[in-house]
Amino acid sequence: MKILSKYPVCLFVILFQSFVACSQPQMARIIVGAERTSEYFQLIKGKNIALVANHTSLINGVHLVDTLISARFKVVKVFSPEHGFRGNADAGQEIGDKIDLVTRLPIISLYGKNKKPQAADLAEVDLVIFDIQDVGARFYTYISTMTYVMEACAENQIPVIILDRPNPNGFYVDGPVLESEFKSFVGLHPVPIVHGMTVGEYAGMVNAEGWLENGVKCELSVIPVENYTHSDLYELPVRPSPNLPNKNAIFLYPSLCLFEGTVVSVGRGTDLPFQVIGHPEFKAGSDSFIPRSIPGVASKPKYEGVQCFGQNLTGFAESSQNLQGQMHLSWLIEYWKALKDKGSFFDNYFEKLAGTAQLRTQIEDGWSEAQIRESWQPGLEKFKQFRKKYLLYPDFD
Repeated sequence: MKILSKYPVCLFVILFQSFVACSQPQMARIIVGAERTSEYFQLIKGKNIALVANHTSLINGVHLVDTLISARFKVVKVFSPEHGFRGNADAGQEIGDKIDLVTRLPIISLYGKNKKPQAADLAEVDLVIFDIQDVGARFYTYISTMTYVMEACAENQIPVIILDRPNPNGFYVDGPVLESEFKSFVGLHPVPIVHGMTVGEYAGMVNAEGWLENGVKCELSVIPVENYTHSDLYELPVRPSPNLPNKNAIFLYPSLCLFEGTVVSVGRGTDLPFQVIGHPEFKAGSDSFIPRSIPGVASKPKYEGVQCFGQNLTGFAESSQNLQGQMHLSWLIEYWKALKDKGSFFDNYFEKLAGTAQLRTQIEDGWSEAQIRESWQPGLEKFKQFRKKYLLYPDFD
C-alpha cells in the first residue's frame, strides 16, 4: 500500500497494463516458405531454375528472382500466370511472352491459349519453383496454373518445389463441390469453392489423388510456412491481383465472384472492386458507383460510364463476426428477386464458377440461403474429412 501511495492511480494502471502485456505470449511471426532459404537453397544449387512467379513472390520486400540471382543461382526463365509477372494485367486479359526489363529473363505466359508449359519450354530446365500468393477460392486461377505446371513437370521428369504461403481464406471450408461436367480453368478439381488449403497442401492433394492428366505423379517438395495455422486471419502484405486490393475484397471474394456470372457489377472499374455490388436498375441499394476503365485493373468494365445502384460492403467485411466462416448468398438472392429480366440474369459462366447447375436452379426456384447451404453439407463433410490427409498446419476445428 505504501508503494501505491507514491504514484498516481492512473500511472499504476499504465504500469500494470504494461506488465500484463509483457507477460502475455506473443504471436510468433509468420515466415513464408520463400523466406526459409536454408530449407531449399541446397536443393537448387547447380540447377537450371525456372520460376512460376508474379509480383507476390517476395522475400521481405525483395522479389524472389532478384534474391536467387543475387545469391548466384542460375535462373533461366520465368513462367507468369493470370495478371502477368508484374501483376498489372486485368482479369482475363491475354498475356504474351516477353523479356523482363529488370532481369532480362524470358517470360513465358501461362494465361491465354497456352496455359501449360510445353516440352520445349522446359528443355533447359532442371527444376521449377512455384511461389505465388493464392486467396483460397477454387475459381482463383493460380491453383489451376500450378496444376498444369505440375503436370508438365511430371511428364518431363522435372522436380517442382512449392514455396508455401498462408491462405487468407484458409479459416473455413464452404460452397458447392465442383461436379466433373463443369470442369474448367476456373475449377479443375472436385473441391468446394472455399477449400481451406494453402497452395502447398493443395498441390500435395492434387498429386497424391492422381488428378494430374493420365494420373502422372510429380516429384514434389513443399517448403512450409512457419508459425501458421488455419485459424489465423492472415492479412496479405501485397495485393494478390489488381482487383483484390485489400483484405476486405479478399474476404468478400468467394461470395461476390459468383456475381461475375450475372448481370450485376462487382465494382470492377471503381476504387472498391469486390467490395461494392450494383446494377443500373437496382433501386433498393444505399450506394451507387460509375465504373470506368482503369489501366491494368479494369479494361472496359461492365456498365462502364453508367451509374449502378447497390451496396458498399466494406463495413460488412471489416467486422470479423460477419465472416462467420462461411460464404454469403443473401446478396445474390436479393438481386435475383429485385431485377426484372430473369432470363438474362445468369449467363453460362455462372455454372463454371459455381461448379454445378444446381445453385442456379435453387435460386430460380426460390430456395432460401439456409436451404441452399443445407444442400451443400453432405459434400462438404466428405471433403473436410478427405482434406485432413493433406494438411500441413493445425486446422481451424
